[in-house]
Amino acid sequence: MDENSKPRSVLDSLGEEIVRIVTPVSICMLLVVILVSVLNNDSDSSGPSFTSIATVAYNESSSDSNWDKLKGAILNALVFVVVVTAVTFLLVLLFYFRCTKFLKYYMGFSSFLVLGFMGGEICLFLIGKFRIPIDCVTFALSLFNFTVVGVLAVFMSKTAIIITQVYLVVIGVLVAYWFTLLPEWTTWVLLVAMSLYDLAAVLLPGGPLRLLVELAISRDEDIPALVYEARPIINPDSVQRGAVVQRRVWRERRDNDIGSDENLDSRSNLNSTVYSSLESNSELAAPLIQHRINVRMNLQEGPSDDFALEGIGLGSSGAIKLGLGDFIFYSVLVARAAMYDFMTVYACYLAIIAGLGITLMLLAFYQKALPALPVSVLLGVLFYLLTRLLLETFVVQCSINLLMF
Repeated sequence: MDENSKPRSVLDSLGEEIVRIVTPVSICMLLVVILVSVLNNDSDSSGPSFTSIATVAYNESSSDSNWDKLKGAILNALVFVVVVTAVTFLLVLLFYFRCTKFLKYYMGFSSFLVLGFMGGEICLFLIGKFRIPIDCVTFALSLFNFTVVGVLAVFMSKTAIIITQVYLVVIGVLVAYWFTLLPEWTTWVLLVAMSLYDLAAVLLPGGPLRLLVELAISRDEDIPALVYEARPIINPDSVQRGAVVQRRVWRERRDNDIGSDENLDSRSNLNSTVYSSLESNSELAAPLIQHRINVRMNLQEGPSDDFALEGIGLGSSGAIKLGLGDFIFYSVLVARAAMYDFMTVYACYLAIIAGLGITLMLLAFYQKALPALPVSVLLGVLFYLLTRLLLETFVVQCSINLLMF
């Protein structure tokens, strides 16, 4: 068999796919770090305040002991995870009863609230910080137009993909910034708790995200969710006359349909499938990586046989999708590190990117649904603790040396 006719492996384009995901994730983290450095660096208490369900069980105080802060943070994280689990099961129930339009409208309304209210309040903080001259009417009209265009861009399939990607990153930045306003102990415990929840919700047989994915697969339907989709990688060698790109192929049902068609000589290259969902306004995050299942089918020669269904991409590698919850929690981790030291930010960033690369490698080899949070977040927390410990040890040692001389 000719080497050129061999199916293309996932690893052949894995480097490009990692870059296409790492770039928006890095931009999101950078913007959140800038916002934290600008808005949370004031000595007074006039900065933004934030109260959410993540602090309903315990409100951290500087006068509390570390043990009390740890116990309160664990309690806050448990309450948050329980609420997220309940909302996810509710999402599964609504999707089971085919309330897709309701879910889509609700997601659109949530996006409107995030862009309009959260984004508007952050803009007011920036205007006050830099003393930007702008009148109320201009600000209100600009914010309304920005919000409406964002909702349409995220939930309208005819919108250019670059606009959709930009607005998804903006939504991730806005939600992540508000998460950085949580107390320190609650933030770190919440990051670890969400990573463990993500692991269980995706891999356990009764996990809510796994149930949601299996239900979507059985129906061959998309889940209304805030998900970042990288541009499909096009392999010029695989784009040839008579090639057809099919968007999805689900299990034996679609395989049987393809095999029963007398006009098709099908060849399937099944990579991996993962779906993700994020309900951002009520702080529901389902951080997953999706690597589309694609099928290349060769038709009989003919001028009218060249077409691509649904325009997902040419070639066997398809497109990677990353849940917006990953953007949010990655950015929260780095932004929290930015409140301590920028060397710690750099260490946490490298840990998150390394974890994302490891997750993509595991996705390529195991070809099954994998959560994107656990490896990156746990590595990020570990690097934060090590870097902070080393920096503190170095500072103490330098102080002792100066006192001795």
